[in-house]
Amino acid sequence: MSDGKSTAEIAAEQAAFWNGPGGEGWLAAYERIARSIAEVGEIVLAAARAQPGEHVVDIGCGTGGTTASLARAVGPSGHVLGVDISEPLIAAARRQGLPNATFAVGDAATHAFDQGASDLVFSRFGVMFFADAVGAFRNIRRALKPSGRLVFLAWRTPQENPWATAPVRAAQPFLPPQPKPPEDVGQFSFGDRARVERILSESGFAGMRFEPVDRPIWMGDSIAEVLANAGRFGPLARAFAGAEPAAIEQAKQAIAEVLAPHEKPDGVRLPGACWLVTAHAA
Repeated sequence: MSDGKSTAEIAAEQAAFWNGPGGEGWLAAYERIARSIAEVGEIVLAAARAQPGEHVVDIGCGTGGTTASLARAVGPSGHVLGVDISEPLIAAARRQGLPNATFAVGDAATHAFDQGASDLVFSRFGVMFFADAVGAFRNIRRALKPSGRLVFLAWRTPQENPWATAPVRAAQPFLPPQPKPPEDVGQFSFGDRARVERILSESGFAGMRFEPVDRPIWMGDSIAEVLANAGRFGPLARAFAGAEPAAIEQAKQAIAEVLAPHEKPDGVRLPGACWLVTAHAA
């Protein structure tokens, strides 16, 4: 890996994060996160075209919102398996009581899927964190029927996603330095189309299509709301945790200045950019 860590070490770090502060932060911010990605989420669900009677795997299902949508589409004769590395998120997903869905705590890179049983593998922002992406997608590929299809949504490059990067960049001069994550694992690690094509090809997928999805991402109803939530989840939460109150206040002022041109009556929105990727088992 680019930072010298083994794939096992990176996988263990991801599991620890999502079963600790990551999962807790996601749950606490769930309504805000769900609203921010609702529009792009509907686009990838529509592209998946889940049909009555199909068997589906939802990778990185989180609290099961996408799993519920897929379960409605496949109906009582179909089934959806939601997989996520986070026990707290899976516990929340199970509380929905979906009659035609089951949930498993596990790493999709190594999970023992029923081989050749699924018509569709789906993911909304759940496939960018694998320590060994080729190995993970090979495992996912084994879950699919020979005619099975893969549909997922992933963020493009940091430069194309100022909703995520502009606040961090504005705040950085006032906050303690943060460790730089490896470029090939993380939120924007699928921004390079050529890299994703190579991963999928080496994993046994063909017929790849990449559709750019560009939508403004809602960040809050007001700048004040964005600032109030900035330290609760995401990269700024970690930076704020180690900063002095005066430094945090300076950072928030810098963020407010960056966001000011984007505050409208219907909220604060900055550009977001994703890949909608479809492929089929080779």
